[in-house]
Amino acid sequence: MTICFATNNEYKLIEVRHALAPDFNVLSLQEINCQEELPETGHTLEANAYQKANHVFEHYAMPCFADDTGLEVAALNNEPGVYSARYAGPQRNNQQNIDLLLANLKDKQNRSARFRTVICWRTEQGSWYFEGIVKGTIIEERRGKGGFGYDAVFVPEGFNQTFAEMSLEEKNQLSHRAQAVKKLVAFLKESLR
Repeated sequence: MTICFATNNEYKLIEVRHALAPDFNVLSLQEINCQEELPETGHTLEANAYQKANHVFEHYAMPCFADDTGLEVAALNNEPGVYSARYAGPQRNNQQNIDLLLANLKDKQNRSARFRTVICWRTEQGSWYFEGIVKGTIIEERRGKGGFGYDAVFVPEGFNQTFAEMSLEEKNQLSHRAQAVKKLVAFLKESLR
């Protein structure tokens, strides 16, 4: 089955294609020739995921899913949350986002955090939501070369490595996006019966 994942983020595509193979042919925005900027003006992860999936469905007539992910840090009142990608500004620079996060946590004892992903699946039958959460800790300096976003400063509960130090296979066993994708996959397989 051919579906669209409303992203051009190469890292997300790799993770999701890995999780959905071989049952689904996942196309990116670029592959369906979607050049426009997708709307992302919601104040919740759910609203942003819906806006993106709905835009593709309505303009490209293709079943689509979109995700929105936020890093929620307890000591910062769950910031950056829905603004994680643009925490340090509209330029969406991962390094600047991490710098700002570490600066804001400098004098905080509680460094607990969680990654939360919400996926919206949109078809002509309607829309459905799937959530994944991973709890962990923000460390004081970057470690690892893999991953993206805040992966280099996030250590999941029960582990000593950051997401950026893990292989894609290791991260996919427990990541927030992988959890949400697994729920989506289970739903899709059930709906194809």
